[in-house]
Amino acid sequence: MKAIVCAGGTGGHIYPALAIINKIKEKESLSEILYIGTTDRMEKDIIPKLGIKYVGIEMEGIDRKNILKNIGVFFKYMKAIKEAKKVIKEFDPNIVIGVGGYITAPVIIAAHKLKYKTIIHEQNETPGVSNKLISKYANRICVSLPDTVSYFDKNKVVYTGNPRSEEIVNVSPANKKDYGLQEDKKLVIIVMGSLGSTTMTKKIKAIIPSFNMKDYQVIIVAGTEYYDSYKTLNLPKNVAVVPYIDNFINLLKKTDLIVSRAGASTIAEITAIGIPSILVPSPYVTNNHQYKNAKELEDRGATKLITEDDFSYKTLIPAIDEILTNNDLYKKMKYNAKKLGVTNSATKFYEEIKKVIKEDK
Repeated sequence: MKAIVCAGGTGGHIYPALAIINKIKEKESLSEILYIGTTDRMEKDIIPKLGIKYVGIEMEGIDRKNILKNIGVFFKYMKAIKEAKKVIKEFDPNIVIGVGGYITAPVIIAAHKLKYKTIIHEQNETPGVSNKLISKYANRICVSLPDTVSYFDKNKVVYTGNPRSEEIVNVSPANKKDYGLQEDKKLVIIVMGSLGSTTMTKKIKAIIPSFNMKDYQVIIVAGTEYYDSYKTLNLPKNVAVVPYIDNFINLLKKTDLIVSRAGASTIAEITAIGIPSILVPSPYVTNNHQYKNAKELEDRGATKLITEDDFSYKTLIPAIDEILTNNDLYKKMKYNAKKLGVTNSATKFYEEIKKVIKEDK
């Protein structure tokens, strides 16, 4: 198979794209893959290091605050379509796969204009701007969450789950002792995105004293930008603060409860593993999609949702205590989370790729 994969901007797009690439290579070891990303976002560093052929195309998203700036965005968009056409024609793929981020739109539109087969994936409960725009050009639309099916053409859309979740399922659990933790004590991880958050850092610092004398352990993943600001705090013995965690997924498999944002990667992780959670959606994202991600999980009994405004020791501590001490509730949340996980999601996506390639144009 010859496939072009395009995704960019955040790990929520890039890591599902990598899961798809890994599955293609697993199934067809002689496959040729070309990754199209942007020239200035994290994929430009991540992808080439993995030995995957990479092409960067300059592109940026719509600015909702500065309308005049969007004149420049439009010209970049048109130029990106032209550049993508050239790259696609030269590579001549069997399929072009879009996995989100604003680079996806010009690449999928270019592929459609050139009459190449296309397939896209939506990670969030509510589709992003790019995927809404390009869904009419796609031969197939795959989604991570069941409710997202309703946003797209019923003849094109397939619920596959998030391809990232299949990789998560196959990761081996960590040894708690490697992280200075006690095996016999429950573990709570608090993480507000890989970069951290100014607002949530202040709130978490105010909550830390409330963990004193609790019979569970807490690891706060501060983010490298905010880690130093915790160094002056007097931490309870059961609380540790780290800038980041290597092999985070391995430790997550030994975690009893996670307190987190509600991005697409987080949803894939907690549903693949089946881990109870308290989700605090970021209010700063497009279409409030994190709130909608969390709400779908809460409606299905898999999480407790706390808004950023309401997040404090008065809401968080009782929520943690209830989930960890109420065995029936804990088992129910674990079961409901796992029920939403698709453990063969990358395989399902690969099967849809094969179907699309075989379909008549």
